[in-house]
Amino acid sequence: MTETYARIIIDISHEKVDRTFDYRIPDDLLGQVLVGTRVLIPFGRGNSVRKGYVVGVTSQPDYDPDKIKSITGIVTDGVSAESLLISLAWWLKAQYGSTMNQALKTVLPIKQKVKPREKKIVKSQLEPEALMKALKEAERKNYKARVRLFQALLMNPVIPYEIAVNQMNLSATTLKPLIEKGMIGLITEEIYRNPIRELKQTGLKTHLNGEQQTIVDCFCQDDTKNINYTYLIHGITGSGKTEVYMELIEHVILDGRQVIVLIPEIALTYQTVMRFYGRFGNRVSIINSRLSAGERYDQFERAKNGEVDIMIGPRSALFTPFSNLGLIIIDEEHEGAYKSETVPRYHAREVAVKRASMQHASVVLGSATPSLEAYSKALRGEFKLFHLTERAKKDSSLARVAVVDLRRELKEGNKSIFSRKLQSLIKDRLEKREQIMLFINRRGYSNFVSCRSCGEAIRCPHCDVSLTLHNNHRLVCHYCGYGIKMPDRCPACGSPYIADFGVGTQKIELMIKKLFPQAGILRMDLDTTRKKGGHESILSAFSEGEADILIGTQMIVKGHDFPNVTLVGVLAADLSLNTPDYRSAERTFQLLTQSAGRAGRDKKQGDVVIQTYSPEHYSIVTAAAQDYEAFYKQEMAYRRMMKYPPSSGLLTVQFSSKNEPALRKAAEAATRHITPFTEQKKIETIGPVEASVYKINDIYRKILYLKQENYDILIKIRDQFDDFFEHQPELFDQVLIQYDFS
Repeated sequence: MTETYARIIIDISHEKVDRTFDYRIPDDLLGQVLVGTRVLIPFGRGNSVRKGYVVGVTSQPDYDPDKIKSITGIVTDGVSAESLLISLAWWLKAQYGSTMNQALKTVLPIKQKVKPREKKIVKSQLEPEALMKALKEAERKNYKARVRLFQALLMNPVIPYEIAVNQMNLSATTLKPLIEKGMIGLITEEIYRNPIRELKQTGLKTHLNGEQQTIVDCFCQDDTKNINYTYLIHGITGSGKTEVYMELIEHVILDGRQVIVLIPEIALTYQTVMRFYGRFGNRVSIINSRLSAGERYDQFERAKNGEVDIMIGPRSALFTPFSNLGLIIIDEEHEGAYKSETVPRYHAREVAVKRASMQHASVVLGSATPSLEAYSKALRGEFKLFHLTERAKKDSSLARVAVVDLRRELKEGNKSIFSRKLQSLIKDRLEKREQIMLFINRRGYSNFVSCRSCGEAIRCPHCDVSLTLHNNHRLVCHYCGYGIKMPDRCPACGSPYIADFGVGTQKIELMIKKLFPQAGILRMDLDTTRKKGGHESILSAFSEGEADILIGTQMIVKGHDFPNVTLVGVLAADLSLNTPDYRSAERTFQLLTQSAGRAGRDKKQGDVVIQTYSPEHYSIVTAAAQDYEAFYKQEMAYRRMMKYPPSSGLLTVQFSSKNEPALRKAAEAATRHITPFTEQKKIETIGPVEASVYKINDIYRKILYLKQENYDILIKIRDQFDDFFEHQPELFDQVLIQYDFS
């Protein structure tokens, strides 16, 4: 008979063990030991019993079968891990480059049980006749406390412990002998912490238009036939993507399956949860970083126990332990928040597609400005593409967009950060009692240098990204290392009006108060939303009309629906356009399009004012025209020319160390080692160069970039790096290496 073996990773707490070990599966455990099963195994020379996860089952072990030990047993206690999540962790490790423990910590974010909230109740264990007899006996013996208890239990056989103690003045010494005699029971129940209390279910459904209904019908037909796709819904702002999502969700949960809904920002949770809870009631839950450890634990427990069907949250919600998953929805799929910034540096979109394939589920991506990666796959037929070209509300139309050239404003004497047109429109809206949103993109802010006369930013001649201003008054490219001294005048036009670019939300708030002292103002940024519930309180106040103007960073312009907002001002489009990143034009287009979508979402006409020093840039021109296709065509031409994703794969290898000489030596040695392979496989290599912020907390960082169309070749390169690092410990013992695939 053929032996069967399990490949096992030692329990997550033993971080230094990051390889699998083969163990024989005993005959009595065959069929019970599957991928994801938690098992007991003899480990090491002393055969100490350890816990481990099964990540593979095979009949071909990698070790001498005569020396392979057997699994001792299966773990049944504690918080069990979903088998598919363990498999997913193994895939994450191989795909993105991490240790297995890092991958396990990603997919199993709640590892230890948090002490639950408890509710105690006192319950009668006697039949009514026996209870009446006990009451009379207590009255005869003048046991006043027992009399109170038995009288209450005759009226209601279950009494909350708090009432028994606090209102009926019953002590533990009174209850203990009654419990021992079996006359009453003291029962402890766990109470789940609910992060979305006080919401009401309305059950309201929206009538879909023709485009929306077409998507729903197609999905339902595929799903009924057990055909699972990844669908991309490209819908203009206000086109009713959320209504489509809810119809798809209803179809899935009526079939007894579960749904994960990913949203990019905590700030979106408030309105999103209100809409989903209104439709589906307490079968909805949320997970996000603002919840307490107890709340997070309880939500995953509720999901695992089948008490919720829909989990809403950022990318961590992707690992909700649903056993019968039917659908994953990723709203605003283009958002950078879906990319993990810690190892493993996975993208939620790719992991969602993988998890869905493992559970025979479907994926729905939605965006008014799809990522180039998703749209390219849709055009190639890898995803099923749908378009929503009309706003869902019949009387709603896209906002009018005006692009203001700040160079001209300066020439005509206006040195304010507010253009004359924007000031005029703010005054008009305040008089009409309509609301205004002022947006400044501070995320990804970099000290780039630009000219206020001609609008040109100083860029790298080799990489076509903005140079970054350092404290030593040098401008440096963080892709290739090119650098120059900070010039006194603009290299393009000779103007002296050249400086680093930057302005913050607090400064805008002060200037608005000075210009419009009568206006009610709310500010939404990291400072005002640090506290738990900060996002919800600000958005709720603005929604209720408690302020005229909402000033904020990008968190205010995504996904929110405020019917009375008729003016959106984008104060500095150039902040995102001139970041040292090849995606800067794409992010600028997305932000401007999303900003424009916040105005005029009801019957009132909306206006958008985009202020920029680069009005002729294609990302701004196409955003003003709300023309995604034109932007996609131009941006993809640039990506193909420069060999940037999605036309080519990009592997980033980051070296970091507190020892700068050791860092330099390691990065250069790794580059030399890999050069013959990169030349053979025609891989373009750039670097190693200093990271955009070279030193953080006394840790220095260098980056090596590798470009290749074939993603599998980049994975092989990564494996070669790992092998080299493992066999050169003297070079890399002080250096941390991390990978990032784009």
